[in-house]
Amino acid sequence: MAEAILIDLFSLPVNSQNNSIQKLLCSTLKTIEKHYSVSAPFVYIMCYETPRSERSSEEDSLLKVISGFQILKKGIEVVCMTSTAAALYTIKQKLDEKDLSIIKIILPPQRKALMDVYIDQLFTAVYQFEFGDLWLVCEGNNFQELAELQCDIQTLPAQEVKLIRSEIQIYLESLPGLKGELNILKSSLIPGNIFLHGFTTRTGGISYIPTLSSFNLFSSSKRRDPKAVVQENLRRLANAAGFDPETFHSVKVNHASDVWIMGKPPPHSFDGIVTNQKDVTIAAPGADCIPVLFADPVKKACGAAHSGWQGTLLGVSMATVNAMITEYGCNVKDILVVLGPSVGPCCFTLPQESAKEFYSLDPKCVRQFESPTPYIDIRRATRILLETGGILPWNIQDDSVPFCTACHPDKFYSHVRDGTNFGTQIGFISIRN
Repeated sequence: MAEAILIDLFSLPVNSQNNSIQKLLCSTLKTIEKHYSVSAPFVYIMCYETPRSERSSEEDSLLKVISGFQILKKGIEVVCMTSTAAALYTIKQKLDEKDLSIIKIILPPQRKALMDVYIDQLFTAVYQFEFGDLWLVCEGNNFQELAELQCDIQTLPAQEVKLIRSEIQIYLESLPGLKGELNILKSSLIPGNIFLHGFTTRTGGISYIPTLSSFNLFSSSKRRDPKAVVQENLRRLANAAGFDPETFHSVKVNHASDVWIMGKPPPHSFDGIVTNQKDVTIAAPGADCIPVLFADPVKKACGAAHSGWQGTLLGVSMATVNAMITEYGCNVKDILVVLGPSVGPCCFTLPQESAKEFYSLDPKCVRQFESPTPYIDIRRATRILLETGGILPWNIQDDSVPFCTACHPDKFYSHVRDGTNFGTQIGFISIRN
């Protein structure tokens, strides 16, 4: 059963008679009330609003008729915007505020294929959509109430899809940054004349859901931040940092130790990337796990790795180092390694069985070892494994930022702190031309 109903009037002609609109809405709303006699869902009416400077008196009157339903009917909200992207994104915010996920969209059949493209860009698999034919609902024929939409149009032409994506991008670019200015943390260890690099924080983006706000850089089918929003956050990062978002590559996290040598076919999943190409930016995410950056100023090669507790024990950092040595002839003594923000031993626990592996590596990696869930220092473990692998101690920087993500909700995302709908920051690096 739908938790929200969206009535799409966006394509109605501007010169429609006001009483026609009124009849259409009355009929649709009555059908909704009948169908949902026990638990009435939230209802949103989406319609086109001509910019005020271009609006006729007829259109003003039309908007008043539609908006009147918001006053007459409890639980109805009217959203009038100049673009479908703006209207749908505004409604998405209202759905997210109420934690609603099951939406019935009642719309003209010719809008179905178009709406699919908007949904693909602005929503994730968290949301479930059903479609009903607006005309069948309002005509009152012997069809199933809120009849399922049957539409022959399967897909839109590529050019129309491109126009929709452009409309969405332009709208998202117009939104203000939230929670302060965009802030990029940098390490003094990596030479800025050779490499461009940084670690992101959570400010300056457009993500509005509390645990994702505001500079989330990862879209997942299990979270509410869609790919278009993440892409806009990435565009803002690229603009501020000075790299091309079109040649940006992040690891495909599997909490293991596979490494992609850029230029070769990528593995199905990989937690490390290395490159010596100058036209790409590589990155690793983190939301408690460590985003680790690697730079060799002699051979001009770099790497990025995602190191959670499993990847740490599996040796993902040294796997990335070894890939640089094997592929680019790097000397282990020239490689610089910087550990980005991650959860600290103050906040991260594991079952004792898993903690034993860290204790075997170094007892100082574990606090309260006798407890059922000891505290673990994955940063210390990473440093030990790097030094054991030949990285010089002074070529490792693990204290350049206030590193405990769980302890700094104003600066960083944290899975430990925020639960399953958590945001993600990244570490990124590229070789300057």
